[in-house]
Amino acid sequence: MAASHDLEKLERALGVAFHDRRFLDEALVHRSYVHERTAPLSSNERLEFLGDAFLGFVVADELMRAFPGVSEGDLTQLRTALVRGETLAELAASLNLGDFLYLGRGEAQAGGRKRTTNLARVMEAVMGAVLVDQGYEAARSWLLRLLAPAMQRLAREGPPRDEKSVLQEMVQARGMPSPEYRVVEASGPAHKRTFDVEVEAGDVRGRGAGRSKRAAEQAAARSALAALRGRV
Repeated sequence: MAASHDLEKLERALGVAFHDRRFLDEALVHRSYVHERTAPLSSNERLEFLGDAFLGFVVADELMRAFPGVSEGDLTQLRTALVRGETLAELAASLNLGDFLYLGRGEAQAGGRKRTTNLARVMEAVMGAVLVDQGYEAARSWLLRLLAPAMQRLAREGPPRDEKSVLQEMVQARGMPSPEYRVVEASGPAHKRTFDVEVEAGDVRGRGAGRSKRAAEQAAARSALAALRGRV
Protein backbone atom coordinates (compact mmCIF):
# COMPACT_ATOMS: atom_id res chain seq x y z
CA MET A 1 0.00 0.00 0.00
CA ALA A 2 2.63 2.51 1.04
CA ALA A 3 5.24 3.58 -1.46
CA SER A 4 8.50 1.69 -0.96
CA HIS A 5 10.43 4.87 -0.25
CA ASP A 6 8.00 5.72 2.57
CA LEU A 7 8.59 2.36 4.20
CA GLU A 8 12.33 2.78 3.71
CA LYS A 9 12.13 6.08 5.55
CA LEU A 10 10.24 4.44 8.40
CA GLU A 11 12.71 1.55 8.51
CA ARG A 12 15.55 4.04 8.93
CA ALA A 13 13.71 5.74 11.78
CA LEU A 14 13.05 2.39 13.46
CA GLY A 15 16.55 1.08 12.84
CA VAL A 16 15.16 -2.13 11.34
CA ALA A 17 15.56 -3.54 7.82
CA PHE A 18 12.53 -5.77 7.33
CA HIS A 19 12.85 -9.05 5.47
CA ASP A 20 9.20 -8.71 4.44
CA ARG A 21 7.83 -5.19 4.45
CA ARG A 22 4.27 -6.45 4.30
CA PHE A 23 4.41 -6.91 8.08
CA LEU A 24 5.40 -3.28 8.56
CA ASP A 25 2.74 -2.14 6.10
CA GLU A 26 0.04 -4.08 7.97
CA ALA A 27 1.17 -2.60 11.29
CA LEU A 28 0.20 0.86 10.00
CA VAL A 29 -3.41 0.04 9.07
CA HIS A 30 -5.98 1.54 11.46
CA ARG A 31 -9.38 -0.15 11.48
CA SER A 32 -11.05 3.06 10.25
CA TYR A 33 -9.09 2.69 7.01
CA VAL A 34 -10.30 -0.91 6.57
CA HIS A 35 -13.93 0.14 6.98
CA GLU A 36 -13.66 2.52 4.03
CA ARG A 37 -12.20 -0.05 1.65
CA THR A 38 -14.20 -2.49 -0.50
CA ALA A 39 -11.28 -4.87 -1.09
CA PRO A 40 -10.40 -7.28 1.76
CA LEU A 41 -7.79 -5.73 4.04
CA SER A 42 -6.46 -6.54 7.50
CA SER A 43 -6.09 -3.92 10.21
CA ASN A 44 -3.12 -3.81 12.56
CA GLU A 45 -5.10 -5.24 15.51
CA ARG A 46 -3.61 -8.76 15.36
CA LEU A 47 -0.06 -7.38 15.30
CA GLU A 48 -1.04 -4.98 18.09
CA PHE A 49 -2.21 -7.95 20.18
CA LEU A 50 1.12 -9.70 19.63
CA GLY A 51 3.17 -6.57 20.27
CA ASP A 52 1.34 -5.90 23.52
CA ALA A 53 2.16 -9.39 24.84
CA PHE A 54 5.75 -9.20 23.58
CA LEU A 55 6.30 -5.79 25.18
CA GLY A 56 4.88 -6.91 28.52
CA PHE A 57 7.10 -9.99 28.69
CA VAL A 58 10.33 -8.28 27.58
CA VAL A 59 9.82 -5.39 30.02
CA ALA A 60 9.01 -7.69 32.94
CA ASP A 61 12.04 -9.88 32.19
CA GLU A 62 14.39 -6.91 31.85
CA LEU A 63 13.14 -5.28 35.06
CA MET A 64 13.72 -8.52 36.96
CA ARG A 65 17.32 -8.50 35.71
CA ALA A 66 17.95 -4.78 36.20
CA PHE A 67 16.42 -4.43 39.68
CA PRO A 68 17.17 -7.67 41.57
CA GLY A 69 16.37 -6.25 45.01
CA VAL A 70 13.09 -4.54 44.11
CA SER A 71 9.77 -5.88 45.40
CA GLU A 72 7.01 -7.26 43.20
CA GLY A 73 4.83 -4.23 43.89
CA ASP A 74 7.55 -1.79 42.86
CA LEU A 75 8.37 -3.88 39.78
CA THR A 76 4.71 -3.69 38.79
CA GLN A 77 4.79 0.10 39.06
CA LEU A 78 7.94 0.28 36.95
CA ARG A 79 6.45 -2.03 34.31
CA THR A 80 3.23 -0.02 34.20
CA ALA A 81 5.21 3.19 33.64
CA LEU A 82 6.98 1.62 30.66
CA VAL A 83 4.03 -0.08 28.95
CA ARG A 84 1.31 2.52 29.57
CA GLY A 85 -0.29 4.22 26.60
CA GLU A 86 1.32 7.59 27.24
CA THR A 87 4.83 6.12 27.15
CA LEU A 88 4.09 4.20 23.95
CA ALA A 89 2.50 7.27 22.35
CA GLU A 90 5.59 9.31 23.17
CA LEU A 91 7.77 6.67 21.50
CA ALA A 92 5.50 6.63 18.45
CA ALA A 93 5.57 10.42 18.23
CA SER A 94 9.38 10.46 18.43
CA LEU A 95 9.39 8.12 15.41
CA ASN A 96 6.68 10.12 13.58
CA LEU A 97 4.56 6.99 13.29
CA GLY A 98 1.40 9.07 13.05
CA ASP A 99 2.57 10.36 9.66
CA PHE A 100 2.63 6.81 8.30
CA LEU A 101 -0.74 5.61 9.64
CA TYR A 102 -3.42 4.51 7.19
CA LEU A 103 -6.52 6.24 8.57
CA GLY A 104 -10.09 6.57 7.42
CA ARG A 105 -11.02 10.04 6.22
CA GLY A 106 -13.09 10.87 9.29
CA GLU A 107 -10.45 9.67 11.73
CA ALA A 108 -7.74 11.65 9.93
CA GLN A 109 -9.84 14.82 9.93
CA ALA A 110 -10.54 14.37 13.65
CA GLY A 111 -6.81 14.50 14.47
CA GLY A 112 -6.27 10.75 14.55
CA ARG A 113 -2.59 11.01 13.64
CA LYS A 114 -1.90 12.64 17.00
CA ARG A 115 -4.42 10.71 19.10
CA THR A 116 -2.71 9.03 22.05
CA THR A 117 -4.62 5.76 21.70
CA ASN A 118 -3.85 5.49 17.97
CA LEU A 119 -0.16 6.20 18.53
CA ALA A 120 0.09 3.69 21.38
CA ARG A 121 -1.62 1.01 19.32
CA VAL A 122 0.46 1.52 16.19
CA MET A 123 3.60 1.38 18.35
CA GLU A 124 2.51 -2.01 19.70
CA ALA A 125 1.62 -3.19 16.19
CA VAL A 126 5.08 -2.22 14.94
CA MET A 127 6.58 -4.15 17.85
CA GLY A 128 4.55 -7.16 16.77
CA ALA A 129 5.67 -6.72 13.16
CA VAL A 130 9.34 -6.56 14.17
CA LEU A 131 8.91 -9.74 16.24
CA VAL A 132 7.29 -11.68 13.38
CA ASP A 133 9.80 -10.47 10.79
CA GLN A 134 13.04 -10.48 12.79
CA GLY A 135 12.58 -13.26 15.34
CA TYR A 136 12.61 -13.06 19.13
CA GLU A 137 16.26 -12.29 19.91
CA ALA A 138 16.67 -9.55 17.31
CA ALA A 139 13.30 -8.05 18.19
CA ARG A 140 14.11 -8.12 21.91
CA SER A 141 17.42 -6.31 21.36
CA TRP A 142 15.69 -3.72 19.19
CA LEU A 143 12.92 -3.17 21.74
CA LEU A 144 15.34 -2.70 24.62
CA ARG A 145 17.30 -0.14 22.59
CA LEU A 146 14.04 1.69 21.93
CA LEU A 147 13.09 1.65 25.61
CA ALA A 148 16.55 2.45 26.96
CA PRO A 149 15.97 6.20 27.56
CA ALA A 150 12.70 5.53 29.41
CA MET A 151 14.31 2.79 31.50
CA GLN A 152 17.24 5.01 32.38
CA ARG A 153 14.82 7.74 33.44
CA LEU A 154 12.94 5.27 35.65
CA ALA A 155 16.17 4.08 37.25
CA ARG A 156 17.05 7.68 38.00
CA GLU A 157 13.67 9.09 39.03
CA GLY A 158 11.47 6.10 39.85
CA PRO A 159 7.94 5.60 38.47
CA PRO A 160 5.79 8.69 37.90
CA ARG A 161 3.33 9.56 40.66
CA ASP A 162 -0.27 8.45 40.38
CA GLU A 163 -2.15 11.41 38.85
CA LYS A 164 -5.43 10.52 40.59
CA SER A 165 -3.71 10.67 43.98
CA VAL A 166 -2.01 13.97 43.15
CA LEU A 167 -5.33 15.48 42.03
CA GLN A 168 -7.04 14.26 45.20
CA GLU A 169 -4.33 15.86 47.35
CA MET A 170 -4.44 19.15 45.47
CA VAL A 171 -8.21 19.61 45.60
CA GLN A 172 -8.29 18.67 49.29
CA ALA A 173 -5.56 21.20 50.04
CA ARG A 174 -7.66 23.88 48.33
CA GLY A 175 -10.89 22.94 50.11
CA MET A 176 -12.52 21.72 46.88
CA PRO A 177 -14.89 18.75 46.47
CA SER A 178 -13.37 15.31 45.86
CA PRO A 179 -12.96 14.37 42.18
CA GLU A 180 -15.79 12.38 40.61
CA TYR A 181 -15.12 10.23 37.55
CA ARG A 182 -17.58 9.03 34.93
CA VAL A 183 -17.25 7.06 31.71
CA VAL A 184 -18.42 9.22 28.81
CA GLU A 185 -17.93 6.61 26.11
CA ALA A 186 -16.59 3.09 25.56
CA SER A 187 -15.68 2.05 22.03
CA GLY A 188 -13.81 -0.63 20.12
CA PRO A 189 -14.01 -4.43 20.10
CA ALA A 190 -14.71 -6.21 23.38
CA HIS A 191 -11.12 -7.47 23.72
CA LYS A 192 -9.62 -4.02 23.06
CA ARG A 193 -11.94 -1.37 24.45
CA THR A 194 -11.12 2.33 24.60
CA PHE A 195 -12.67 4.30 27.45
CA ASP A 196 -13.30 8.03 27.46
CA VAL A 197 -13.57 9.39 31.02
CA GLU A 198 -14.42 12.79 32.45
CA VAL A 199 -13.50 13.99 35.94
CA GLU A 200 -15.05 16.86 37.84
CA ALA A 201 -13.86 18.48 41.09
CA GLY A 202 -15.88 21.60 41.80
CA ASP A 203 -15.46 23.81 38.74
CA VAL A 204 -12.34 21.96 37.55
CA ARG A 205 -12.81 19.39 34.80
CA GLY A 206 -10.60 17.06 32.85
CA ARG A 207 -11.07 14.43 30.18
CA GLY A 208 -8.93 11.57 28.96
CA ALA A 209 -8.96 8.26 27.11
CA GLY A 210 -7.31 4.92 27.75
CA ARG A 211 -7.52 1.21 27.10
CA SER A 212 -8.86 0.57 30.59
CA LYS A 213 -11.06 2.61 32.90
CA ARG A 214 -8.10 3.11 35.22
CA ALA A 215 -5.86 4.39 32.41
CA ALA A 216 -8.61 6.72 31.19
CA GLU A 217 -9.16 8.03 34.72
CA GLN A 218 -5.45 8.72 35.05
CA ALA A 219 -5.50 10.63 31.74
CA ALA A 220 -8.55 12.62 32.87
CA ALA A 221 -6.85 13.42 36.19
CA ARG A 222 -3.76 14.59 34.29
CA SER A 223 -5.94 16.92 32.22
CA ALA A 224 -7.62 18.29 35.36
CA LEU A 225 -4.24 18.80 37.03
CA ALA A 226 -3.05 20.84 34.05
CA ALA A 227 -6.15 23.02 34.33
CA LEU A 228 -5.72 23.39 38.08
CA ARG A 229 -2.04 24.28 37.85
CA GLY A 230 -2.80 26.81 35.13
CA ARG A 231 -4.80 28.93 37.54
CA VAL A 232 -3.19 31.95 39.14
